[in-house]
Amino acid sequence: MGFTAAVSHELRTPLARLLALLDSASLPEADTGALLEQAKEEVEAMAELVDDVLFLSELETGRAVVGLGDVLVAPIVRDVVEALRPSAERHAQELVTLVAEDVAVAVRQRMLRVVIENLVANSIRYAGDGARCTVSARTEGDVVLLSVADNGRGAPDAELPRLFERFFRGDRARTTHGTGLGLAIVKHVVTQAGGEVEARRGPGGLGVEIRCTFPR
Repeated sequence: MGFTAAVSHELRTPLARLLALLDSASLPEADTGALLEQAKEEVEAMAELVDDVLFLSELETGRAVVGLGDVLVAPIVRDVVEALRPSAERHAQELVTLVAEDVAVAVRQRMLRVVIENLVANSIRYAGDGARCTVSARTEGDVVLLSVADNGRGAPDAELPRLFERFFRGDRARTTHGTGLGLAIVKHVVTQAGGEVEARRGPGGLGVEIRCTFPR
């Protein structure tokens, strides 16, 4: 399926739900407040999808990823984790950070933030209630390793390499809201920075770990 067709397909679903909600709101016995709140969520989902599509399009047309100097990872991780903590708490999830203060990568600050935001949000969205999500960053030889791992419900081994495909929907993703572009964006940024990205089972064989390596 071409990218334009895939985007159209992804937009049709929230549009159909939105129309159904608006139709229901016109019924005499309707709980208008609740239906309008659901409609708002559908509009927000479409807006998020459009934003991700535009961002990915900019990346694919050569938007600069690599920065002129090194950017410290720890401050960005702290900001992202604090911003997303309320979302994790709604699912009784624990967010843990294991980030060395001196770790830095030659990636533009905004691009690094996008990578970390997408990795943490992805873990929160798919790990399941009560999971622990761990964000770590450290140097290993001639690379910097940034990873987000959870001990949640995981994904079949056969699906792990496909998690970076645009709009891929594995079994764990079918009942959750998401644009299906977050990890595709992560892969694009990391590879343009000369790095590599990999999805594998989390520690102890539980959950999923996304590992990004950047050259030092």
